Amino acid sequence: MARITLDGLRHSYMPEPQGEEDYALKRMDLEWKDGGAYALLGPSGCGKSTLLNIISGLLHPSEGRVLFNDRDVTEEPPDRRNIAQVFQFPVIYDTMTVYDNLAFPLRNRGVPAIQVDARVTEIAEMLEMGDRLRTRAAGLGPDDKQKISMGRGLVRDDVNVIMFDEPLTVIDPAQKWKLRSKLKELHQKIAVTMIYVTHDQTEALTFADQVVVMQEGQVVQIGTPVDLFECPRHTFVGHFIGSPGMNILPCAVEGQRVAFQGVTVPTAGVPDVPSGAAAEIGVRPEFVSLSTEGGIPAIVRKAADIGRHTVVEAMAGDVPVSAVLDGTAPEAGSEVRLRFDPTHTRVYADGWLATRETGA
Repeated sequence: MARITLDGLRHSYMPEPQGEEDYALKRMDLEWKDGGAYALLGPSGCGKSTLLNIISGLLHPSEGRVLFNDRDVTEEPPDRRNIAQVFQFPVIYDTMTVYDNLAFPLRNRGVPAIQVDARVTEIAEMLEMGDRLRTRAAGLGPDDKQKISMGRGLVRDDVNVIMFDEPLTVIDPAQKWKLRSKLKELHQKIAVTMIYVTHDQTEALTFADQVVVMQEGQVVQIGTPVDLFECPRHTFVGHFIGSPGMNILPCAVEGQRVAFQGVTVPTAGVPDVPSGAAAEIGVRPEFVSLSTEGGIPAIVRKAADIGRHTVVEAMAGDVPVSAVLDGTAPEAGSEVRLRFDPTHTRVYADGWLATRETGA
């Protein structure tokens, strides 16, 4: 296992990058604790796989260093970094049995047969495949094949890190929740450093203790699932995390007064917006309520029943605002008043959180 440090890391696919826009990965300085469960989350093309390939040694960074437990591995090839990697599509031997597939990484390293048997049996039981150890992999479905692929990464107990690159892509949707939960359970049992790459917020938030949210090659926030939901550091995080995403609303800031549609809106902390910056309010639909007086006048445009809750979209002037409500929603065309929970309403400037805590 290893503590992973990214020191001044930056990467461009161009031989001579001229400006920041030429870098697929913007400068980052990160440290991931030994034994932690981390997710790299962001849309396609944001740099997740580039970063994973740099950590694994498949790609050499343009700048900066990669360290495992303070050992500089930047120049070392993948086979000297002692890592395991699970890819989008199962990487297994169809002609081998489940047992032999799981045993292969251990046998390849000369592990004694008795230890191989004990470890393979342990991992197979964790994956709920103990009764199919003698089954040839060719006869299994894609879900079970991906389980084997995961098991090949988990079977070694000497790896520095296990990296998962979109491992549930080929999994049937009905099985994804079960495999996500199983992977989380496995991490708690074996406590090895794991990095999980995905564009799916549910996968990231279910698996990881800490989520690294990326946009256009930049790390915009690192935090627990609760941190990302309750206090996004960037409007992209607010929009990307949650369903529906955070309301991002244009506002006017004069001193400490924040106004939306001409109505003063109480916010958490004190707004600290630089001169010339575009100011916006960020408030999640879960913290928007409807009333008959006070607040911001709006007209209900539509409502959608999503099971336990109802999502209402109302128009405040020409700006749509979503609210998540319990109980019956007002009909389309109804006049309502919107109220924002002040403790969960924050001000952003040019996309970044611009709220100073009271007394700071």
